[in-house]
Amino acid sequence: MRRHDADRKDFEQTVVEVTRVTRVVAGGKRMRFRALVVIGDKKGSVGMAVKKGADVSEAVNKAVAGAKKHMLKIPITNGTIPHQVLAKFKACKVMLKPARPGTGVIAGGAVRAVAAAAGISDIVAKMFGSSNKINNINAVFSALRQLHTKENSKNLF
Repeated sequence: MRRHDADRKDFEQTVVEVTRVTRVVAGGKRMRFRALVVIGDKKGSVGMAVKKGADVSEAVNKAVAGAKKHMLKIPITNGTIPHQVLAKFKACKVMLKPARPGTGVIAGGAVRAVAAAAGISDIVAKMFGSSNKINNINAVFSALRQLHTKENSKNLF
């Protein structure tokens, strides 16, 4: 019991998308559900996963478990990101810009979910290209991986 309680770590989860998917088999069609979930601790750790299940709750639970395995720690300075970043994933492009305190999250649905889960309170974002939510969130994660602070940049060069 204690191990299970310690494993939770107070992650806020956001179900970004739930879709019904079908597979055609010899006897007809098999329906399942696909869930796209973003989780975060509001302190800079954020994760995402896409999983399928026989019903919606099973798909969401699988996605939460998958997102916990692939967490990303991002640097947050004064409630925003340290610098502007551009990233591309397949046909999706995303631009993330730091914003002054009090600006809020000015972003579309996919970026807004990731920013809220990570604890970013001030950011300006723009998505270009595709409107596919899975690819947009992957583009955001690609952009967040590029972030570094002044202290970390000394180790890069």
